[in-house]
Amino acid sequence: MPEIKILENFKRDENGLLNKPSIPYQFNDDGSINWRAMIRHDFLVPNKERTKETDVTKLEDKDLIILLGGIKELAQIRGYTNVRYSVTSPASDYVVAVCSISFIPNYETGNQQIEFSAIGDASPFNTKDFAKNYLGPIAENRAFCRCVRNFLKINIVAQEELGKSKEEEKNAFDPSSLLQKVMKEKNISFSMIKNRLIKENYPNAAEIVSISEIPKIKIFELLDRISKV
Repeated sequence: MPEIKILENFKRDENGLLNKPSIPYQFNDDGSINWRAMIRHDFLVPNKERTKETDVTKLEDKDLIILLGGIKELAQIRGYTNVRYSVTSPASDYVVAVCSISFIPNYETGNQQIEFSAIGDASPFNTKDFAKNYLGPIAENRAFCRCVRNFLKINIVAQEELGKSKEEEKNAFDPSSLLQKVMKEKNISFSMIKNRLIKENYPNAAEIVSISEIPKIKIFELLDRISKV
């Protein structure tokens, strides 16, 4: 078989950086990579619910939306070896996805491979239009976007993460309500949940007096565990 040659553009140096990235690296004063500055403008759009300005170069991060293509491009430039999803459906109309990405070593991580994870969820209460028919893929995309964004310290919300409008969010989906519903279906009492948290040494578990006081990320974990009972 003929020898397969690696294109020069995809070779990396001793710091884990591409020799010829599709867009030039931008750096912070401390020498770390400014991934936010590397988002191309054609992957940014104004958040119309927050601003009427159309020029993305004039907007702050809180008024912008990053498109999925921009997230994928940054992930490819950063480099990763594996993307895994763990998807559960605690209820027939609710999907939770955990995305775990193994990012390749570079100088920012001490030349160590890092695995980073994030959660994405989808239900008819936090999606709109046709997305309500594709809760699984929506949850996966949200988890992927959040994983890449959080790892690269990008504070611009991704388009896939957006759900209902501000008006619709007044009646937004409450994970604690779903947990209570699932607990009822599984005949699990609040005291059972609390005792389990105490036994597992969950911080301040003894002081929790209602489901609504449990952090959202812990509720997702509990929903996943209960759904397997």
